[in-house]
Amino acid sequence: MSREHSEVVTGFDTAFTDAVNLGNQIADRDKAADLWDIADGLLAGAIQYWLYSRQPCKDPRCAECLPISTAEGRMIELQRLIRQLSEESEYFHSPNDSNVGRA
Repeated sequence: MSREHSEVVTGFDTAFTDAVNLGNQIADRDKAADLWDIADGLLAGAIQYWLYSRQPCKDPRCAECLPISTAEGRMIELQRLIRQLSEESEYFHSPNDSNVGRA
């Protein structure tokens, strides 16, 4: 594994853990807070930061920026990433999902 890849994984893991911890801290500080509101706020902040980080460079022919060179391209990439990360989550399926069989 290259050093660069290792740093990306470490950065991802740190951001992931810190976001979960922040949500838990906010919920612990305010027991009356709506967990959905906290989660929506964290998601809105994460999306804002993600969009900020995905601004294309000034070279219109940059191959690296091509997939995110338009607002629509950034939205497609964001939706792809949301689907991937959601499906990889241990919370994606719930025993209380309405489409879970009951025996």
